Amino acid sequence: MTQTAPISRELALRIGLAARELPDTPPRRLIDVLLDCVGHPLTEQKLVKLTVKALKTASDGALSQLPAEALKAALHQLKDGLSDEADGLPSVVSYVEGDMPASIRVACASNTEEQLDGHFGSCARFLVYQVSSQEARLIAIRSTAGDAEAEDKNAFRSELINDCNVLYVGSIGGPAAAKVVKMGIHPIKVPQGGAIADLLSQLKTVLAGSPPPWLAKVMGASPEERRRFSVDAVEEDQA
Repeated sequence: MTQTAPISRELALRIGLAARELPDTPPRRLIDVLLDCVGHPLTEQKLVKLTVKALKTASDGALSQLPAEALKAALHQLKDGLSDEADGLPSVVSYVEGDMPASIRVACASNTEEQLDGHFGSCARFLVYQVSSQEARLIAIRSTAGDAEAEDKNAFRSELINDCNVLYVGSIGGPAAAKVVKMGIHPIKVPQGGAIADLLSQLKTVLAGSPPPWLAKVMGASPEERRRFSVDAVEEDQA
């Protein structure tokens, strides 16, 4: 099967990265499999609901003999940051390392638009923000759809956000929290949920003032600055 309509540059990049995850699978072969899965034309939006099972069975099982982990990795490359337009999600904004000095990366468990309304083990996605005292920028939307094929759902979800420093979540169980903490991510439970913008506004205020030492360290503060933050916080408590 051959793609007749041109594909976007972004989609071509996704396919190229996904093909690298699959042994002996050039991009053209992967395109044929994807077309068999979702039909013409091949678009990013059609990839949102793609599953590992669909990849394995398409094109008479052309990829069925490949390792499951490779297929999961390829699926992640294909779908990373994509979401269903019906969800009303905002657009991701470009970010390059170094754009926002003294910033941290924050994941928010969400099911609906820009709301913190998800349990770690069942949320539809993680919205990932780069946050400084001046700005909160949405830099990625990471779907959790692939966890159905994962042997360890908590490990799969933790890996999705392993570049983050903080996790905001409505709730999270003990075993999952342990995996998150092991990756160096600080989980913060917000049982009442709410608008993510409001939570990040509060976080920006903390970053601009006297953040706790662990947060100051993440921001790149020197040991001397972290000690100053700690002293300032004590003085504020005693005021």
